[in-house]
Amino acid sequence: MDKQFEALRALGAGDFQHLNGSLEAHLKGTESILAAWGSDEILRLAGLFHAAYGTAGFDEQMVSLLQRESISAIIGGDAEALVYLYCSCDRDYVFPQFGNAETIQFLDRFSGSLFVLSKEQANRFCALTVANELELVHASDEFKNKHGLELLALFECMDRYLSLEAKEAYKSALIEFT
Repeated sequence: MDKQFEALRALGAGDFQHLNGSLEAHLKGTESILAAWGSDEILRLAGLFHAAYGTAGFDEQMVSLLQRESISAIIGGDAEALVYLYCSCDRDYVFPQFGNAETIQFLDRFSGSLFVLSKEQANRFCALTVANELELVHASDEFKNKHGLELLALFECMDRYLSLEAKEAYKSALIEFT
């Protein structure tokens, strides 16, 4: 992943500020969490680039949506599709469905399109969501104290889509909120 990480740096990820430091450090930390869970390369690469197009929670864009082909050339089409899925999520619409619906209707905040997540998409999306948020929890007690209870509730609703490793990680990180 060194080649992809260098490409990430060249895109200027280190120049963006994130909640607890540089976006570069956050992205690398998210990828490290996914690696510790034994995630495959597609998910790990998506973790490294998960905020490339901005997200509903972090609206800064490292790259334009017009550069999707360039990102795909760096990390592969499957990883880029997952990055796009993650960045395009209308969280206010999608998150409340976890734990409350048999299938998850996904609203793309960029295009306005609506579709049902496949089981694989839901699994990968949830793993990426948990890894992203846990990186922030580990980096900041302030963030953890402010958002821990809300995150625990979300992760519990996502539980059926998560690996055993992801479940153990969030439960351990947020144990004081149980």
